Amino acid sequence: MTVRERLYRTTSALQRRIVPELKYSQASYEDELRRHLPRAQAWLDVGCGHRLLPEWRSEAEADLLASVPFAAGIDRDYDALRKHRTIRNVLQADIGMLPFQEMSFDLVTANMVIEHLDDPLHQFREIGRVLRPGGVFLFHTPNLKSYVIRIARLLPDRMKKPLARVLEGRKEEDVYPTHYRANTADKVRSIADRAGLDVVSIRFTASTPVFSLVPPLAVIELLYLRQVMRRPHLASHGQTLICALRRPAE
Repeated sequence: MTVRERLYRTTSALQRRIVPELKYSQASYEDELRRHLPRAQAWLDVGCGHRLLPEWRSEAEADLLASVPFAAGIDRDYDALRKHRTIRNVLQADIGMLPFQEMSFDLVTANMVIEHLDDPLHQFREIGRVLRPGGVFLFHTPNLKSYVIRIARLLPDRMKKPLARVLEGRKEEDVYPTHYRANTADKVRSIADRAGLDVVSIRFTASTPVFSLVPPLAVIELLYLRQVMRRPHLASHGQTLICALRRPAE
């Protein structure tokens, strides 16, 4: 067992003792995705990169795609698309100019992509254009009010890629510039309204510790997360948002 694996196991044991109800936000997003997929005939994932779900969920990802008659993915990063592990129909394209006809999809998703949008109003409108009436735009993104993003925004850009590699195991080429222009509940509601989309749900989600590899810091983080999860007035400070928007039925 590697040192990294031992540290993760230590933090997992601490998590089970301090806040056993805590769940990884990616698992919460996957649960939400499974609720929406049965009603979808055509699914588009925007900013799909080289995978839809975490690295260790490849089989689950393949099962999700097998449940939909048609699925496509777009991303600006051609190198990431070339390595995509499950979606067969991938295109290099921009979210602000989707290469699809109006009303092409029942479901559009974005997993950790919204924080990178430079003009979310225009990009939400474009997503709304390709949704069929009653279709859903489901996305998972960091919450600007969370302690994680507050700390991250204080760091100089030169530190972000090395930290992402150490704390999250992400390669430097998988770390992209962030803008956080649609990353609070109020911002999502405002942009959705102007884009002509109805808000179905906005959910604040806590997640596993960012400092899992540093057990002393992880203990402090877990104690804080316990308060976030158990005190309703702190719920809006969860690490991520899972939002569902709908194109109105005509």
